[in-house]
Amino acid sequence: MIGLLRTRDLHRDQSRVWIRLRQIIFTVLVVVASAWSVLAIYFSNLPGEWLRIIAAIGFGIATIAAFAFLSNRKRTLYGFWLAFAGIAVWWSLIPASHDREWLPSYAVMPHATISGNAVTVHGVRNFDYRSVDDFTARYEDRTYRLDDLSSVDFVLSYWNGNTDIAHFMLTFGFRGEDYLAVSMETRREVGEAWTTIGGFFKQFELIMILGDERDLFRLRTNFRGEDVYVYPTVLTPEEGWGIFLNILNRANRLYQKAEFYNTIRHNCLTSLLREVHEYRKSKEFDIRLIRNGLSDQMAYENGLFATAVSFEETKRRHHINQYVENDPEALDYSRRIRPGRLQE
Repeated sequence: MIGLLRTRDLHRDQSRVWIRLRQIIFTVLVVVASAWSVLAIYFSNLPGEWLRIIAAIGFGIATIAAFAFLSNRKRTLYGFWLAFAGIAVWWSLIPASHDREWLPSYAVMPHATISGNAVTVHGVRNFDYRSVDDFTARYEDRTYRLDDLSSVDFVLSYWNGNTDIAHFMLTFGFRGEDYLAVSMETRREVGEAWTTIGGFFKQFELIMILGDERDLFRLRTNFRGEDVYVYPTVLTPEEGWGIFLNILNRANRLYQKAEFYNTIRHNCLTSLLREVHEYRKSKEFDIRLIRNGLSDQMAYENGLFATAVSFEETKRRHHINQYVENDPEALDYSRRIRPGRLQE
């Protein structure tokens, strides 16, 4: 008899624990879904910032009030998930667009014409900077031959003393010392400021900038004060051709149909790595794909860099600021940032 009572007490205690655990799980899910909904409404395409603020705050207050004052908790929960589903569907249908008032740096979406061995890139950015905000805008059409492609460089740019996070780029070298740099960035509108949270909520379109190194790199080394590293890779010309064509096809898809930037899924690193992955697959996930400021160390360990010295020495040699910081014009920029490369 005593054993039966103890068994019943044990079952009762287990039931209470399960009920409590279920309550905690549902509470966490509701809090997360509510926070997501508030942010989705605020960063939505509703006209006017004040309307978005009012709608977002209104949803948050209504959710709190419903769970605090309505007695039928099950009905309240069903109503909440129905409202959440409606917001999620509406938000998922918000379209990206090429038709906005873009900042001058993002005004032109590049694309390419591929004809056999010849590739013509339309809209190569080649700005001449006097300061970050004072520049002569210039876009060019440039033609490259695939059999002239001789190198692929891995580029990281760090700002504000960051070490864990950096901006990732690639640059392709062609015989005759002609280089084309590739940078995936947020395509921002006039008056639009960058926010990390906004990058999760369709706040920015995505742009692939195809540009001259003297534009993309010099803007960072000489005017923004960023630390830029340009590492030569061991990718073969054949691998380089494939990656280059993948990137140009990606540029053409973006040119034809706008896409949204996403802080995790479609950022500067992950968007370009998709085009590289076919040729250099990683064996397993590495946290340095998220902490991309450490991705150069990952690449070094995986044998991607063309170097026979330590990682620390490799990083020191390829910190390009040291080669151009005292030359504001840097007319021979691509050659200057690659001194002594043959000695490695």
